[in-house]
Amino acid sequence: MTQILPAAGVLLIADPFLKDPNFKRTVVFLCEHQEEGSFGFVLNRRYDFTLDQLMASAEGMPITVFYGGPVQLDTIHFLHRYPEKIPGGFEVTDGIFWGGDFETAVELLKAGEIEVSGIRFFIGYSGWSEGQLQGELDEKSWITSHGSRKLIFHKNLEAIWKDALLELGGDYQQLVNYPLDPQMN
Repeated sequence: MTQILPAAGVLLIADPFLKDPNFKRTVVFLCEHQEEGSFGFVLNRRYDFTLDQLMASAEGMPITVFYGGPVQLDTIHFLHRYPEKIPGGFEVTDGIFWGGDFETAVELLKAGEIEVSGIRFFIGYSGWSEGQLQGELDEKSWITSHGSRKLIFHKNLEAIWKDALLELGGDYQQLVNYPLDPQMN
């Protein structure tokens, strides 16, 4: 089972026994990985508030916001599949874009010109300082995989972690059945 090296577009799939409450049974999509550090967004944690509750410009739009991670919980980020309509985005990997003009994205959603299923909003992000992520990978806290639109924009939040492991096949498929706490087995 060879690990994929961390890079933009790679998924970090939490080991079944990872205890950190911020990342237990999560999948993180890395948007950037450099020697100085890495950052990405947790894909499978719903935040307590919707977009219209967080941003006045999104009034009347009760769109799900995801908990991107424990860093800078006063910021909103987004991933999308609309580079031709939302200017300023950065292509993370094949057809998945990070950021761009937030107000344009909101106006396009209001006008029905883009689908909610093709955009994900996150509060905060997940970040690692220089060497930190590599240390966690060495400790086997994460399993790496390539990000895909299917997982990034998955319709069933509760299935993302399991589906990410199932896509890897082989021995990884068995991990989906591991209990949260092996002592309770």
